[in-house]
Amino acid sequence: MSIPRRLSLRAAIAMLCVPLVLTAGALPHALAQTPAPVAAAATRPDPAFTAWADKFAADMVGIEPQLATSTQYFSGAQQDALDRQLTPLTAQQRAKRSALRRAGVARLKLWNVARLDATQRTSAAVMRWSLENDLAGEPFDGYRFEFNQMSGTHVSLVQFMTQLHPLRRAADVPAYLARLGQVAARIDEALVRSRAATAKSLIPPRFIVERAQAQVDTFLAPAPAQNALVAALAERSAALADLTPQARADAIEQATRIVAEQVRPAYARVHSFLAELHPRSGDVAGVTRLPGGAAAYKQALAGFTGTTLTAEQIHAIGLREVARIEAEMDHHLRTLGFADGAIPARMAALDATLQPTGLDPRAQILASYAAMEIDAEKRSVPLFNVRPRAPLEVRREPALTEASAAAHYTLPAPDGSRPGVFWVPLRGPQFEMTKMRTLANHEGIPGHHFQLAIQQEQADLPRFRSQRIFGGGSAHSEGWALYTEKLAMEHNWYEGDLPGLLGALNSQLFRARRLVVDTGLHAKGWTRQQAIDYGIGAPEVERYVVWPGQACAYMIGMLRIVELREHARAALGSAFSLPAFHDVVLKTGSVPLDVLAQVIDQWIAVQRKA
Repeated sequence: MSIPRRLSLRAAIAMLCVPLVLTAGALPHALAQTPAPVAAAATRPDPAFTAWADKFAADMVGIEPQLATSTQYFSGAQQDALDRQLTPLTAQQRAKRSALRRAGVARLKLWNVARLDATQRTSAAVMRWSLENDLAGEPFDGYRFEFNQMSGTHVSLVQFMTQLHPLRRAADVPAYLARLGQVAARIDEALVRSRAATAKSLIPPRFIVERAQAQVDTFLAPAPAQNALVAALAERSAALADLTPQARADAIEQATRIVAEQVRPAYARVHSFLAELHPRSGDVAGVTRLPGGAAAYKQALAGFTGTTLTAEQIHAIGLREVARIEAEMDHHLRTLGFADGAIPARMAALDATLQPTGLDPRAQILASYAAMEIDAEKRSVPLFNVRPRAPLEVRREPALTEASAAAHYTLPAPDGSRPGVFWVPLRGPQFEMTKMRTLANHEGIPGHHFQLAIQQEQADLPRFRSQRIFGGGSAHSEGWALYTEKLAMEHNWYEGDLPGLLGALNSQLFRARRLVVDTGLHAKGWTRQQAIDYGIGAPEVERYVVWPGQACAYMIGMLRIVELREHARAALGSAFSLPAFHDVVLKTGSVPLDVLAQVIDQWIAVQRKA
């Protein structure tokens, strides 16, 4: 997930082929350390562990209907029943989830790892890390602001219903209507949670309240028949061959009535609550302004980066990377005649020369993104042995969230009914043209689409890993996507395209600035305006305000993956194969980066024997 180009000299691109991190000494110990080797794994899987892990994962998914739907984890009547429910947002639901997590951790501590084969050991490590990380974050649920502009309940419910609820057959329509009838209840549960957080003085900044207010206004503006929840049903059900015209018309009429009588009044209650909250909110952005905020931020950094790096260390890494990347960009900008001013101003001037023409260039931009993904697919052939079967589409971000959304990727449906989607916000009137190609690499090919679709298609992984029920956190997923941006630079994908190369470097710079801004906001008392002045756009800054620590996952994760690659290259010498390294990372799936380091060491050992 990230924000959304001519040079023929190979030397300019070759500068980018120098690894960012070559030795452990180049990074603080908390990031660079590799776990100690473990004893050899059993040669056969332990059936008892397989049975327990499969059941435990099913129990976890079984209490999360929306997760069950997005992963299509079950089949038959069990899946059909879950596809009719929205996950409750009650205290009872949170207690149930917490109890399961604690039981899982307790059981994992009892397994004799010597009895587990290599895949099971990795699975156990992933499960334990994921569960413990979730448990550590539970005390800080109230710091996430139930009605934030990025993932607030008022936004996520609409996104889920319009994008992820399956409409593959006529039988899915009643399930949609059943869920639609639960939206108001989920909104009211979110209001209860938000009022409880408010009573503890966990109040979002005023500008976040205002962003959420604007989204609620956007949702309420159309008449019920034109509401996003009705319009999505009307549009998507039109393609269902087994749905009769009368049944479709009846469903649309029923959806319109539910929205008018239940959903809109619930959103009006959110509007009133936000209006009450507005006078109590302030302008201070960082989470440390809140009671217990320092502890909340420490946990957020640990969870999102998968390290024990402190805010001070991450801030320093960010400053170092900003200086390095800006020096490279300055050289290339001068080559193009942009010699004066700060890097952001010069990049804006370069982008201004590349703006598309026409009254509304958005369709042209989307078509260009689609062409870039096709090109990236061809260029990826020498670098990857494994590639996803699922197709990829490029779509514009919906109106409800476009004002505050960053570009992002959503997984294909496991049953093939939905492709992987690269969602692009096109706010305008100016567009970041230089970043287009590197953004396409990050969100699509060979970034998130290769990574997440391939993992989902791995038949030899346990289902709970292929479906990311337990995973390695943002540092792995976002680190990989940023790594593929660097990979494109290393392999001359921008030869003859200096603006595009600058866009790729600017994307790296953006992630380095994130380290500085996120820690600045939440650990150093930066204001929203200070963060903007440092070179980060307002919507992005506001994203960091409601997701403390998440922005640090990208660069920290990428640095670690590059370090592991160079460790393997040094260990194997001429026997090192870059496609084979990529195979290991992609086929292993989402794991904590320390676990990935163990997997890479095991792979190195096997390669040496071979």
